[in-house]
Formats: sequence, C-alpha cells, structure tokens
Amino acid sequence: MNDTKNFIMFGPKANCTLDLCPIEASVYSYRPSLAANISFAALFTIATFAHAYLGWRWKTPWFMWCMVLSCTHEVTGYVARILLWVNPWSFGAFITQIIAITQAPVFYCAAIYVTLGQSIEHYGPSLARFPTKYFAWVFVPMDIVSLILQGTGGGLSASSSGASQVGVDVAMAGLILQVIMLVSFSILFGDYMFRYLRSTKSKTLGSRDKLFFGFLAIAVLATLARCIFRADELKEGYSGQLIKHEDLFIALEGVLIVVAVFCLFVAHPGLVFNRTPKVYYSVATGADTSYESGYPSKTAEPMSEALR
Repeated sequence: MNDTKNFIMFGPKANCTLDLCPIEASVYSYRPSLAANISFAALFTIATFAHAYLGWRWKTPWFMWCMVLSCTHEVTGYVARILLWVNPWSFGAFITQIIAITQAPVFYCAAIYVTLGQSIEHYGPSLARFPTKYFAWVFVPMDIVSLILQGTGGGLSASSSGASQVGVDVAMAGLILQVIMLVSFSILFGDYMFRYLRSTKSKTLGSRDKLFFGFLAIAVLATLARCIFRADELKEGYSGQLIKHEDLFIALEGVLIVVAVFCLFVAHPGLVFNRTPKVYYSVATGADTSYESGYPSKTAEPMSEALR
C-alpha cells in the first residue's frame, strides 16, 4: 500500500485510491471531513433559498442574485469536497471546489459594495466624502476583475494538471486584489460611520438600523479575514503546508463565510430601506436617489410616505 511509485497521485490521470495509496499521498494529505462538508453544503443550500425568498419578498433583485450566485457556488464547492471524501485523488472534484469556493464571496461582495452606497444615500449623503455612485463604478468593476483572475487561475491549474505555478499566481492575484478592495471599502465604511455617528442625523438611528450596520460590518470583516487566509494559503501553491490543515480551512473559510452570508440576512437592504422599483439602479447609474428613483433619505419630505 505504501509503494506509490507506480501511481499518479495528482492531476486528471491520477489513479490512486484509498485502497492503493496512503491518504498522505493526496494533495491535501487528509480525507475531507464528511460531516463538516455536508453541514456547509446544507447551510449554504438553506441560505440560497432564504436569500431568494427575501429578494422576491423585498424586491431586491441585485442583492438577491449576488447572494444566490455566492451560495450556489459554495454548495457546488462543498459537494465537490464530499466527492473528495469519496476519492481524495479526484482531480475534477479538487479543481471544482478550488474554483467554486474561492470565487463564491466575490458575488456577495458586489452586493455589499452597492448596499453601502445605497445606505449613504438613505441615511445621509451629505456626510459622504465623494459621490456614492463611485461605490458601484469602482468597487464592482474591481470585484469583476478579481473574479476573472480567480477563475482564470483555476482554469490554468486545470489545463496544466495542477502543475502551472502561473495558475496559482493568477488566482492569488485575484485574492490579493479582493483583499485590497475589502480593506479600502472597510476604511470608507468606517469613515462614513464615524462621521455619521458624530452628526445630529445619528439621533434618528433606530435599533434595526444599528443591527443593519453592525451585521454588515461583521460580514465585511469575516470576508476580509477569510480572503487574507486564502491568499496566504495559496502563496505556497498546492504543495504547501497550510493547505494540508483542514481545521484551518473549516474555521477560516467555511465558518467565516457562513457567518458572513447569514449576517447578510440582517444586513439586508430590503429589511431596512424604503424601497422603490428603481432603487437598484440608482447608485450604479448615478441617478438622483430621491423617493422617485431611489431610497429616500431620513430627511425626506413627509409626502414621500404617501407616495410609496
């Protein structure tokens, strides 16, 4: 069983099995936890349907589709990890979970970026240091670039049977870009909240509003911590030591993204903001976000209530 010189242990032609090769000869050097991966797949499946329902209930298509895409990517990734439990040498399952789980947060990050822009328009646009349309014009395109880099890196790894260091480097560049954007976003988010809480407008902040911002902040910080971990993990490539620690993967990938996705139930724009049919285009297009084209602010005229 320990003589593996006649076996291919990594790549699309891998022919090792649990009966023929030691688990230490697999890319992860461990057999993925069946219980953990089933749990994560189940949680993200629940989140998929829950976010789809909330999106339909509150008419928030942009937020809904971003969340659904993130959650379905997660489900796909963890199902692939279940297949790795069946056969730790399955290259198809390995590449599938690498691409799906790595890319998944990119989609809901786009939703978060736009949501903060909408939040500023709703709570106090005069306190922003620059027009809120830039949250969509800058952060979302960079999010797409990050997605493309991560997907391209995974594709290069797949086409080279995992031997391409270029694929690893490209995917890591996507993760690093995501970290940079999240750090920048966190600074802008924190700056706005600091200015808002020091203003007289904060006196109108209710408990639901506080929960909204609190859970939004938790989601952002959890995602940032996860991205830093994955970038650090990937810098060693698929033969590094960090990739061989499932406990770190479960805690700093699985748990943190579950926390972020479920926090976004509370930090859901439809649960807090006054809504109109055009609201999800206002920040992206830079249109006037009055009660006719976006979220009315806290200082909107009382007449807006009658027009909603």
